[in-house]
Amino acid sequence: MWVRFIADFDFSPAAHGCRSTTAYKAGMVLNVTRECADKAIDAGKAVAGRKPRKDAPFEEVSDAQADGR
Repeated sequence: MWVRFIADFDFSPAAHGCRSTTAYKAGMVLNVTRECADKAIDAGKAVAGRKPRKDAPFEEVSDAQADGR
């Protein structure tokens, strides 16, 4: 899922027993796992979006659009 981080966010995946952490910096636009995106968005540290092509700009989407509804 594509997100734009609006604040620094540290993510520790449950699948790894939270033994590893990835630090995301504000302003980064990345395709991350659903778990990471959900936790960052719930924490108010990221916004959901889409990036249809490599050279296309990031487009912010609403929650309904991000869930595929």
